[in-house]
Amino acid sequence: MKITAQAAERHVLAITVDNEAGILAKIAGLFTARGYNIDSLTVADISTDHAVSRITIVTNGPPAVIDQIHAQLERLVPVHKVVDLTEAGPHVERELALVKVAGTGEKRVEALRLADIFRAKPVDTTTESFIFEITGAPEKIDSFVGLMRELGLVEVGRTGIVGMMRGAEGA
Repeated sequence: MKITAQAAERHVLAITVDNEAGILAKIAGLFTARGYNIDSLTVADISTDHAVSRITIVTNGPPAVIDQIHAQLERLVPVHKVVDLTEAGPHVERELALVKVAGTGEKRVEALRLADIFRAKPVDTTTESFIFEITGAPEKIDSFVGLMRELGLVEVGRTGIVGMMRGAEGA
């Protein structure tokens, strides 16, 4: 009998947790201890009384590994809910980045032209540089950063991915 390895798939997990000290370390430790990689991680307080947070994690793995991650996360006491947005259906993903580009002359003009095409907004400018704010799908940001490399990219800061299910229901 031939055993074939399952292909790794990208998954976006939305985890609702009690907002308590150490929960992020517990979740990150769960991934680390089992050799799972976290590609992106964001955390936001989502309740008016600051008691609940939402953690969004992007990870890769074959379906069996993703199922195991999901089950282990649900066993953690401060975890209320784990939703695999990738499996649950249509969802929206966005990321924010700040991109610093230095240049003069034609490179400066081209950086502004490309920023306009990508709907990146200059949030800081000097005579030698710009800092652009760009939001969108990770692929859009990757493309913008790739083009800015040729025009004098200095620095990039990215927030990580956040995601939500489409429609009226919450994750």
